[in-house]
Amino acid sequence: MTGTRGGFEALDPCVHCGFCLPACPTYLATGDENDSPRGRIHLIRALERGEIQPTDRALVEHLDACLGCRGCEPVCPSGVGYGRGLEAARVRLAAAGRLPLEVRAILAVFARAWLLRPALLLARWFRATGFPDRLSGHSPIQFLLGMLASTTAGPSGSTPKPAPATRGRVALFRGCVMDGLFGHVHEATRRTLAANGYEIVEVDGQTCCGALHDHAGDRAGAAALAEANLRAFAGRADFLVVNSAGCGALLKDLPHLIPSDAARALAAKVRDVTELLAAAGPRPGAPLAERVCYDAPCHLQHAQGIHREPLQVLNAIPDLEIALLPGFDRCCGSAGLYGVLHPELSRAILGEKVAAIAAATPQPSLVLTGNPGCLMQIGAGLRAAELPIGVAHPVELLDRSYRAAGYYH
Repeated sequence: MTGTRGGFEALDPCVHCGFCLPACPTYLATGDENDSPRGRIHLIRALERGEIQPTDRALVEHLDACLGCRGCEPVCPSGVGYGRGLEAARVRLAAAGRLPLEVRAILAVFARAWLLRPALLLARWFRATGFPDRLSGHSPIQFLLGMLASTTAGPSGSTPKPAPATRGRVALFRGCVMDGLFGHVHEATRRTLAANGYEIVEVDGQTCCGALHDHAGDRAGAAALAEANLRAFAGRADFLVVNSAGCGALLKDLPHLIPSDAARALAAKVRDVTELLAAAGPRPGAPLAERVCYDAPCHLQHAQGIHREPLQVLNAIPDLEIALLPGFDRCCGSAGLYGVLHPELSRAILGEKVAAIAAATPQPSLVLTGNPGCLMQIGAGLRAAELPIGVAHPVELLDRSYRAAGYYH
């Protein structure tokens, strides 16, 4: 729940020690202290005190340039809640009319299913033509095409032979981008959970989680979407499972948008799919003799504190070789709408990750990560670098292993 100062109080423990600097992707990319957590905290404190106005161009530039990855939080010895303080500052900037027109337009679409669904349907149709794959590359337009091409499904699964549903009822959060472009991940999620003894229930009336709105400072828009999801999921299942790290982080933090007992109760039921599968075992699959690398989404590791569970899920696949490459725990530069606002900096941050993957010996066949933006960003970067390496959600590989083991028919 946001405090009496709107979240600014989360920055109070900061003593400006600088431990956060090496963990900040934008500071490492620009070398500008104003693009570091320490520098931004100085700016945010000045904003709260009224020493800098929310219309100040330099203030807006440096706060907008933050990825919101929260990589600074786990390395901070003082326990600074940087993410909450940044949100408070962005709420103030948004209230002063500092949201760019293109961001306001995108948020308006995501808040209206009657606009978003046709847009995603059109994207799926265009993806099916094969043009995004063939035309992907380095230029801004080619990179966007590469992002769309990276949402393509792998081999389809089959009908599961469900294990006895002894572990509880699970409602799947479908979201917006995941539902529109990553339906294959939802199917893999349903199959692998059923194979591990969970009963899956479908919930109508759910909508976008509101994370994009919340991160942009549109607190009212985020709260409206959160209210809709709260009504849809209340009392429906033992767990609310999410396969998008960004959505999961927002749903686990619902009480900061809706300070109510109902919101706290629902937030307590939210689980990332790898979190739930790891709790179940998970059931071992058939061997897959491949070398893959795992890349940790920021909102899974930093916001939700989930580190081991995706690797535990992958360890249920015999013969799978899992590599953790340099920078696997650092932001890929996706960060929601960040690529729209700061395409050059976003690509510069991604470049280090792609270089690490390219330098791996032997090269992996897949990069596995649990967030749609990361899948699209890394996938487009690999295509632009002409590396024959795919991207997939960890649950997709477990699904493939289960199918090979005969759990599906």
